[in-house]
This record gives sequence, structure tokens and C-alpha cells, in this order.
Amino acid sequence: MACDVANMALFVATKAHMLRCNIGFRNPTNRNTLMSNAAVRTAIFPVAGLGTRFLPATKATPKELLPVIDTPLIQYAIDEARAAGIERMVFVSHPSKSSIERHVRYDADLSRTLRDKGKGKVARQMEKDALDEESHEVIFVMQDEPLGLGHAVNCAAKHALPGAVAVILPDDLILGRMGCLAEMVDAYATCDAGHMVATMEVSREAVSSYGVLTPERTEGKVIFSSGMVEKPAPEEAPSRQAVVGRYVLDASIFADLDRLEPGAGGEYQLTDAIAAGIDRVGLAGFAFSGRRFDCGSKQGMLSATLYVAQQDPAYAEVLSEFCSTEYGMATAAA
Repeated sequence: MACDVANMALFVATKAHMLRCNIGFRNPTNRNTLMSNAAVRTAIFPVAGLGTRFLPATKATPKELLPVIDTPLIQYAIDEARAAGIERMVFVSHPSKSSIERHVRYDADLSRTLRDKGKGKVARQMEKDALDEESHEVIFVMQDEPLGLGHAVNCAAKHALPGAVAVILPDDLILGRMGCLAEMVDAYATCDAGHMVATMEVSREAVSSYGVLTPERTEGKVIFSSGMVEKPAPEEAPSRQAVVGRYVLDASIFADLDRLEPGAGGEYQLTDAIAAGIDRVGLAGFAFSGRRFDCGSKQGMLSATLYVAQQDPAYAEVLSEFCSTEYGMATAAA
């Protein structure tokens, strides 16, 4: 009886939260009657991490500002959100990383200085990269303590527009003809599941580094799932569908985050909150078409840099020269 009362309280609280957010309530037992999902208008960028794997480079420079050639990781994430039609961008940062906000916002003084020095082309690129606050709302909130991705996302709760929210992890760089988030938002509009996560197939040996889906059925690129297992042993993994850093989440995620208990190290995990809502709103993976680079690692950052360089003829001579040297050939042979 106590369990039934608790479950009813959870149901009522979640429904009230969803009504406050002006979104539909899903009945997981009859998904054929569901309405289309509303537009995704808010993107959350968790950028408060210390980037310890890149020290000493990140002692003074946030990892999100580390460049792939000449474009910072955060810029790729912003451009991806813009391409997906996001209206409000919420950056969950840390007081020590004020340079991220400087990069994001338009700098009139810098633009004027560049033009005065005859660098109009550079000034125009800077203006193009900066978020135009007439077209997009830009909000910065602080996460003073590293309490996990779930905590970071919940820091943005009161700034989210009605409806589902997107979460973009900038150090997961995904490059393709169409942005990963734009693909997901398009699929989400007609998807029965309330939570959607970007997924890619990895080797059996690699599953222990990811959250892994428990698939039930696949429709095109959408993988409807009944659960998600965090970093399973290879022999226990329910699939090889690994979750990477793009999410489109039903607004009820904030109610589930509010109820979440801290896990190991006192951190609040976003995957735990997603799992808590699966029975109510549903879960689907999305097999994006782009190529993903783990730029939270040195190897991934180098791989991304070489990949981008290969796409630009301006770097062909440099790459060719390196590959033709004794060192380059020895490395390739190894």
C-alpha cells in the first residue's frame, strides 16, 4: 500500500509539472494515440567542467575553447544548435570560465578594432560566430560545484522554455552534412518517445565506456528502448548502441532530477533521471548520420583536427609532407 501511494504521488507530481510546462502527458500503454512532440526551443550547454585531462592547457583556457584548427569546440556546438532552430541557449558554466561568455557574445570593441586595422574579413567572421541576441536568447548560469551532469542540467531548469529541451555536450564533436541535433529534432517531432538520445554502434569491447540502450524495436534511425545500462561489462551489455552527448528530453526530466538521489561521489547523473521517466514518457535512441569525435580526450581531439584538415585543401601540403617523412611513414606503418 505504501508503495502504491508513493507511485500515485509520483504520477500526480509529474503530471502537475508537465501541465505547468504546457506539454502533453503520455500514456505508455497506448502510444498510437500520442500527439506529435512540440518544437524544441531550448538548448542546455553544460560547460562547467574543469577539463583536467587537458591540463596544463586548460589551466587558463576552458576546454570548450580549445580549437579544432581555428574553431573552438563551443562554436561547433552553438552552430549545431542554431541549425536545429533553437531559440534559447542556456550555458551552465563556472565562475572561473568567464572567457566562454566573452566568446559567445558579440564584442563590438574587438570588431571595431579589427576593422580599423583593415581586418574586415576577420571582423565579419567574428560577428557571424557570435550569438545575435535579437535572434537568440543567451543565458549564463553558474554551477559552483562539480556535482554531475544531472545537476548541471537542472541548474538550467528555470530558464527552459515550455516543451522538451536539448542538451549538447560540446566535447562530443559530431560532424556531418546535417547537424546531429537538427536530425534529432526532426525525428523527435513525430516520435512517440519523450526522451531521445544520440546513439552510435560501438565494439563489444568498448561498451563499458558508455551508457548502452536496451533496444526493443527500430524504425528507421529511431531505436525504441526499454532501458539504459550505464557502463556495463561487455558480456552483460544489452546491445552495442552507445549513448553520446546529444539529448532531447521531455520537460518532465526536471521533475525527475529534483527527486534524484546523489550517486557515487555525490554526483547526480542525468542517465538516472532519464531512466526514472522511461515508463512514463518512453525512450528512443537516434542513429545520427555524422561522425563523432570524443574531444574530451587528447586522442579524439587530434583525430578531429586531422579529419577537419583533410577536408580543407589548404592543409593538403602539410599533411602530405608529414606523411611522406620518415617519421610519418614509420608512424603509419606502426
